[in-house]
Amino acid sequence: MSASTTLAGSAPAVLTVERGMQVLRAFRSERAPLTNAEIVRRTGLPKATVSRLTSTLIQLGFVRHVPGRRDFELATGPLAIGHAYLATSDLLPVAHPFMQDLADRLNASVALGIRDGLDILYVGYRAGHRVATLRMGVGSVLPMGHTAIGRAYLWALPAPEQKRLVGELRRNAGPKGAALERAIRDSFAELDRTGTCAVLAGFQRNTYAVALPVHIGRERTLMGFNCGKADVQPNLAVERKRIAPVLQKAAGQLEALLADIDGSP
Repeated sequence: MSASTTLAGSAPAVLTVERGMQVLRAFRSERAPLTNAEIVRRTGLPKATVSRLTSTLIQLGFVRHVPGRRDFELATGPLAIGHAYLATSDLLPVAHPFMQDLADRLNASVALGIRDGLDILYVGYRAGHRVATLRMGVGSVLPMGHTAIGRAYLWALPAPEQKRLVGELRRNAGPKGAALERAIRDSFAELDRTGTCAVLAGFQRNTYAVALPVHIGRERTLMGFNCGKADVQPNLAVERKRIAPVLQKAAGQLEALLADIDGSP
């Protein structure tokens, strides 16, 4: 979420909390420390605002300085929140065994993701036992516009929201925005034809993923559902042919399996 998407008319206290959450979301699962400048770039917030917020978050135990450096990293504060989610989630105890079986059968990783600003946040993840690469996990964040799971999620949105988000992704991509929108539209066309989309090297070099949207729980929460892997010179056409039919069948089974869970992730 960029600064331009904050809630219009929000009270100052609400905006402060919202912006504090934006700063925390700037830290990704790869655990790389961030400078104030990088946090500014990822959030779109003014530099002075980021400086005030990081100082406050340090005092609250949510962020800390990397020893001997000026960079920031997450402290232990968010850990309790994450553990609380994992302990109380209705989704994971049911979804993860199913996803593990699928990941083992396809010798790949399988993920469920929801929107987090202009990214996709993994709320469920399993890797096949023989998969030694692309090991991510619950809490991993991927760019929505560049990944199969993100494009599948976008495709399933109501037209007005889809148009708004695609426009924002294009603007945020700067000079590469037109090319990014063309790639997203190509994935939309693939989803129209086949019900899935496949992306090669969208997030990392030598990786691929096949994805489609699913609707989870009694509230029919929209999520992306994908299967992917890192490999040396993967053949996307071959992998799409191998994975897509299995993933489509599994998507229906997963929706049925999770149809009665309450709330959204």
